[in-house]
Amino acid sequence: MPRPDTNVYGRPDTDAYGRLVHDHWQGLPSAEVIERDDGWFGVSTGAPAYFAPFEEWPAHQRRAMRYVRGRVLDVGAGAGRVALHLQARGHEVVAIDSSPLAIATCRRRGVRDARVVPITGVSRRLGELDTIIMLGNNFGLFGGLPRARRLLARFHVLTSPHGRIVAETRDPYRGRNADQRRYHERNRKRGRLPGQIRMRVRSGRACTPWFDYLLVSPREMRAIVSGTGWQIARLIRSAGPMYVAVLEKAEC
Repeated sequence: MPRPDTNVYGRPDTDAYGRLVHDHWQGLPSAEVIERDDGWFGVSTGAPAYFAPFEEWPAHQRRAMRYVRGRVLDVGAGAGRVALHLQARGHEVVAIDSSPLAIATCRRRGVRDARVVPITGVSRRLGELDTIIMLGNNFGLFGGLPRARRLLARFHVLTSPHGRIVAETRDPYRGRNADQRRYHERNRKRGRLPGQIRMRVRSGRACTPWFDYLLVSPREMRAIVSGTGWQIARLIRSAGPMYVAVLEKAEC
């Protein structure tokens, strides 16, 4: 689920994603409404997927777990499904999210090291990392081209010599409809990447601030990572528009 990278999540009235996750964990009804800046609204499938056991994950996400090694940073950990799976496999995992309620849920579910840290707060304080995982469409947390390149360069410094990034996104050009084509053209005219969405999320009475969320094709991702010290080592595709990219350090 898309969510912003912002510390304003510390306010209960803005932590819509955390409210969704926490309510579902408590057995309460939960719904996720997505509002785009052009007036489009949508309702996601909601919280159950954020709690799914490994056996119920999409096949491309299960395959992606083969490329996780060593000490792991789970970016946008949500309800902790990835962190819990990797813990059970024996990995040391640091789970981060900008949502306090999501992190509280992670801890209650058994994630050993869960911290309220936005993607822009990733630093040496988290220790050296072997794998940075961004599953659940979390490549989108980069937000836009400049920030993506800046953070990728930072991640290169913070990871071990054989570090990896395992990141999931959605190809915005596969299966698009007329409404999406209009939005892509609107973005181009504004100097933005076509799949860069300006949006906010509501759940119950909580509503996030407006934020950017980035969807990219494999070709666009290659252009984004070029010159940041990373390269796409492999793509793990689904039957639809979702895919996982395994990024490895480029040879000098």
